[in-house]
Amino acid sequence: MSYGQGGQGEPPWDPWKPGSQQPDWGSGTRTPDWAALAEASETRNRRRRLLVIGGSAIATLAVGAAVAMAVVSANGDNGNTASNQSGKGPGTAAVPSDTSASAPSFAPTSAPPPLDPKDFISSAKKDTAPLSPDILFPGSQLTMGDRVYRKGPTDSTTKCATGAQKTLPKALTDNGCTRLMRVTYSKDGVAVTVGVAVFDTSAQAAKARAQADTKSIIISLPGQGVATFCRKSVCRSTTNFYGRYVYFTLAGFTNGKDATTKSAEVFTAGDDLGEFTFRQIRRRGEAQASSAANR
Repeated sequence: MSYGQGGQGEPPWDPWKPGSQQPDWGSGTRTPDWAALAEASETRNRRRRLLVIGGSAIATLAVGAAVAMAVVSANGDNGNTASNQSGKGPGTAAVPSDTSASAPSFAPTSAPPPLDPKDFISSAKKDTAPLSPDILFPGSQLTMGDRVYRKGPTDSTTKCATGAQKTLPKALTDNGCTRLMRVTYSKDGVAVTVGVAVFDTSAQAAKARAQADTKSIIISLPGQGVATFCRKSVCRSTTNFYGRYVYFTLAGFTNGKDATTKSAEVFTAGDDLGEFTFRQIRRRGEAQASSAANR
């Protein structure tokens, strides 16, 4: 007896039809071919898997094509785009291809050079600010570092030779000195007289400075508590110039003692007053230059 085959003349089992449409083999005298049924079921499952895989591949290709089109659309312009770094707006922005026609034009300009303060103290024509010993040496005392000097008497004259001695009167007079101002400062038994000679031009001041020698000194100015000094004793003197001003110092002991190269307090006092005088003349030029620049 063989299994899995129907009787002669009967239609075979169709695995693709539902059970209600299959042929009736009777009451059990014939049995279905189970191997054939299993093979048919496997065939159906295999076809379903192929359909699913094929559909997924087609969908993936479609998405990939859409992404590719989007990328090309975002970057396929003619270069007239600008990157948006903020992330808050569109990724591209139109940029004009030629802005030269609409750009405003300006005439070339340059800032004027800064005014030189020294120019204002190099000639009487520019150096027009008020001038006096109390303006150039204000206040009642002077502080340099930790040293405090008390201000004493002042003097101003248009007869420059009267405040000078030895070879200095000639140097001042020959070069057209218009004014000689003097002021005295003192500290701990040391006194310093500062003299400032004024000329019309810096050239005249330079020539007067060049003609001055070691014997070209001013006359000390005592008074207001400062005893007479540097009239008979040895003192230290200096000469310098800046702009149209030649300035001198004469420093020594108020008790009549001679100053020597070891008299540090005398040298320090003379240097302090010489430095302060230079600063005051320079500040005079700076103030006038600033005023002229703001006009």
